[in-house]
Amino acid sequence: MSTTPRLSGPFRVGDRVQLTGPKNRLHTITLREGGELHTHHGVLPHSTLIGIPDGSVVRNSAGHEYLALRPLLRDFVMSMPRGAAIVYPKDAAQILSEADVFPGAVVVEAGVGSGALSLWLLRAIGDAGRLVSFERRPEFAEVAQANVETFLGHRPPFWDVRVGDLAADLPTAVEPGSVDRVILDMLAPWECIDAVAEALTPGGVVLCYIATATQLSRVAEYIRNTGLFTEPDANETMVRGWHVEGLAVRPDHRMIAHTGFLLWARRLAPGAVAPEQKRRASKSSYGDEDVELWTPGAVGDRQITDKNLRKRVREAQRAAEGARHAASDAGSSAGDDPADLDRLD
Repeated sequence: MSTTPRLSGPFRVGDRVQLTGPKNRLHTITLREGGELHTHHGVLPHSTLIGIPDGSVVRNSAGHEYLALRPLLRDFVMSMPRGAAIVYPKDAAQILSEADVFPGAVVVEAGVGSGALSLWLLRAIGDAGRLVSFERRPEFAEVAQANVETFLGHRPPFWDVRVGDLAADLPTAVEPGSVDRVILDMLAPWECIDAVAEALTPGGVVLCYIATATQLSRVAEYIRNTGLFTEPDANETMVRGWHVEGLAVRPDHRMIAHTGFLLWARRLAPGAVAPEQKRRASKSSYGDEDVELWTPGAVGDRQITDKNLRKRVREAQRAAEGARHAASDAGSSAGDDPADLDRLD
């Protein structure tokens, strides 16, 4: 079964559809036989959408127009239920690029959060790859798995979600030297670097998604001091939209600025020593007092209340259940025609 939902052709039962209605309000639905979208603007039967092309405009019972499009992955991750903060699409794109995630790759990620990055990674590695995702909090893992199943319509068999600590559990999850890429999205990634070095194949990439400059500094120094990696590189991505209408061409008043830093390095071969890097003099030394300021407790971690988290778990699981029912309905409507069954993948 494919890891990608059907992305083209006429709408059919089981497809997710993003409807843009009056005042640009968005509604995302999963098409079902006999289903209806009810809003205070009227009723739109799902049957109005089934069989028409992507990008069509339809009218509801009150005559209001809706533009119907299949949601892009970036649309889905920005609107899905969240247990933890997500990796934004602009950062996910850079992660796939800087880490060079390729089809068939063996990838490890920690933590899984709400599953946004997992979706991008699953698409990138394809059916021939393997993704092992670690998450310390079981509630976050539940939200992530439900979100992935909602978007894909199934649980990919090559996705292994593990609740636990990566530093302790990675040696039992993968063979030493067998992992192509490791993505760390956590508060203290330096705590996992030794385990990551053991798991990575020579030339493999470790990439850290980091929120603050103090975390960036500490993980960079830790990677340097191991002597097991190339010199780490770091950057951040800022996206500024533009208003373009006739001769009124100007930057938007708002932009997506800092969301996080990316830092990456490559695993050296066993016994290899990287050539010494010539640097200008800088404050490269630090003491115990400096390190104390960089501890996870001092850096701080945004918390979500247990009540709010339980609500988001329920939302994600309801969406996944809806996707399963829609997939089942689509399978029933396809009948026993092998061609129809193939098109469901």
